[in-house]
Amino acid sequence: MNAKTTFRNSLIGLLLSAALASGAAMAQTDVPGHPRVNEVNNRLENQQDRIQAGVKDGQLNAKQATRDETRDNNIAARESADQAKHNGHLTKREQRNLNKSLNKDSRNIHRQRKN
Repeated sequence: MNAKTTFRNSLIGLLLSAALASGAAMAQTDVPGHPRVNEVNNRLENQQDRIQAGVKDGQLNAKQATRDETRDNNIAARESADQAKHNGHLTKREQRNLNKSLNKDSRNIHRQRKN
């Protein structure tokens, strides 16, 4: 192996481990009395599982996994900001907007794993 190949493999490994670590950090438990929050959190957690499964079985590469993780992290950040505005709750509109984003990400993950 030459130095360029070794560097590339190291970079891919680093990106993959960062993606998996951020997925574990996003995993949240159900919050009593917050069904909208729970729904969004459960969907985020499910997508994390799908991304990790795609990496594990080779259907997603490190770059794809990192991109998907970043999208999910952005949705989680939007959720946190929305919750901060409403004492830990989400409005129906906020939930709908987050679900729209989650649907788009879910389709992207499906397409990547299908190919």
